[in-house]
Amino acid sequence: MDHSQNQASPTLSSKLWAKMRSKVGVRFARFIPVAIASLVASQIALIVFNHVLHLTAGTAGFVAAVIGAAVSYVLSRWAWERKGRQDLLRVTLPFWLMSVCVWVILALANKLGVHLVHVMDLHKGWKKVIVENGTYFVANCVTFVARFLILHYVLFADRGKTGSAGSEPEPESLTLASTGDEPTR
Repeated sequence: MDHSQNQASPTLSSKLWAKMRSKVGVRFARFIPVAIASLVASQIALIVFNHVLHLTAGTAGFVAAVIGAAVSYVLSRWAWERKGRQDLLRVTLPFWLMSVCVWVILALANKLGVHLVHVMDLHKGWKKVIVENGTYFVANCVTFVARFLILHYVLFADRGKTGSAGSEPEPESLTLASTGDEPTR
């Protein structure tokens, strides 16, 4: 009997667990509540701007996205354990430039949602809100992934021994405790 077959190969769950314990996994887990808080703030704002204040679709989507970005900015610092003053050129300005791109995408998504409501002849009720906000929600999910990748690999990327983009070293608690090895990217 071949002894190499008796050695247990890593299971999918152990690989997933190791990935979740990596720097990327820890940051992703910390970014999820940030994204949820941002999404909730922007969805509530979108309902208010669309259905209470009756702003135009583009304006409502844009302003709701700005509110979500403000929540995201404050909480993203927590997710990447940043304290103190941010580097204006390497972190703050790029964050807000990325946010402007997201605002445009979400404004267009809201316009699409309003267009779908008209095409589907939904003038009142929850179906209208679900279609409009659902379109915005899907766009928010897509931008969530893009924002995480940009924040993790660009804005708050580990810059090696010289420090990170936020000029703060990565906490040692984020390394893999079981092996002490640096997680692969």
